[in-house]
Amino acid sequence: MAFAHDTAEALRSAVELVNSVEPPVTLGTVADLAAFYRRHGYTGRHDGTAAELAEVLALAPRLRTLLLTPRDDVAPIVNAMLAEAAAVPRLVRHEHEDWHLHAVADDAPLADRIVVETALAMVDVVRTDETSRLGTCADDDCGGVVLDLSRNRSRRYCSTACTNRNAQAAHRARVAGPR
Repeated sequence: MAFAHDTAEALRSAVELVNSVEPPVTLGTVADLAAFYRRHGYTGRHDGTAAELAEVLALAPRLRTLLLTPRDDVAPIVNAMLAEAAAVPRLVRHEHEDWHLHAVADDAPLADRIVVETALAMVDVVRTDETSRLGTCADDDCGGVVLDLSRNRSRRYCSTACTNRNAQAAHRARVAGPR
């Protein structure tokens, strides 16, 4: 299942945000937030302040819950998020991006836009019955969220670091042989 570009990007953004607050923290400064904003193609208001960073980081637990909630339990969470933001979906097009959905004003706080975009993305995930594309990292020492957008649904780890650590451990176990 290929999600629409805005759905996939909102999911990537949410997963990165959720995982960025766990060690090693990767979203800890206003400069990190500015890079996150650019990397995920956000448009509209971006204050670039410590207060905005705190608001965005405070979303991590709520987004983690949303991303990992079983399919049939997602609707109340999504509905509450959209209602709180008074979200009104509308089609928009930007210079470098074709038609996609926005549901809050461009001058709304970045944290509000992240919540609404993630909620809208989860609407698509639920409607297409693709919640299995979200899960937790297979590394026993990591609780990161995994977004698997691969065709063969083979992604098991939240990051390259977790992937490499587990590949090395498996290799060492094979080389050592049975005990």
